[in-house]
Amino acid sequence: MASLRVATRMFCATAEAAAAPVSKTRWERLKNSKAGVWCRSLVSDYKEACREMVVGAWERPVKASVYMTLLGGAWACFYTKPDRSSFEGALLERSNQLALLSPWIRSANSDGHVQSLVKLRNEGRLRHASLGLLSLVYHSSYDPDATLYEAQCSNLSEPWWEFPRRVLDVGFVGRWWILDSKMQDYDVNADEFKHLPAHMQVTSPPTIQEVERNERLHKESWLPLMVEEEEEEEKETKVVDRMEERISEESQMKPLKD
Repeated sequence: MASLRVATRMFCATAEAAAAPVSKTRWERLKNSKAGVWCRSLVSDYKEACREMVVGAWERPVKASVYMTLLGGAWACFYTKPDRSSFEGALLERSNQLALLSPWIRSANSDGHVQSLVKLRNEGRLRHASLGLLSLVYHSSYDPDATLYEAQCSNLSEPWWEFPRRVLDVGFVGRWWILDSKMQDYDVNADEFKHLPAHMQVTSPPTIQEVERNERLHKESWLPLMVEEEEEEEKETKVVDRMEERISEESQMKPLKD
């Protein structure tokens, strides 16, 4: 009887242990929660997308190279995009370059463009807008700190379709293109040559043959002069002939004097 009671108790204890719920850890509860399931599905989707990307690049290398080139170019454009401080620095540098020249030498186109930008900057009307791959500099009608009614009223602001007319410069790949184009030949005043004939006002770059000829003549100008023996003999004979002619003329003149 005692053995039967022990066996019955062991069987009941085993059944109770099997029927009791197993306590889960915190990590398992977090893993099986809604947030855990969503994170696992998201990681699985990204893993599958990366695998498809690698397989597609291996199967179509040309297409993958084009995409990588476009992405690299976009990243380079975004990284080298100029900001407002770079535009102000470039504007001050161009203004100093023009200030070193006489007003009679400056280009009227370059000087007028730079002076208008400096005036807008001093009035606080320059604005800068970043468009991701490039930057724009435009002007507004009023300073942002102005307390005029026209400057603060939104109903009197300029419409959006007039924005292209207010754009002053475009910054792309580390350069301000309109400012650089306006500064070409800034030390040449075209008004000085307007009274010349038409064929003298237009200049063309030299050809390759003319450049080579000028370089050859420049190199030959530094060489020592070489006189050939024949030329020296001819010169000596000419000098001797002239001396003989003078002697003969003098000998003919003496009897006449006597």
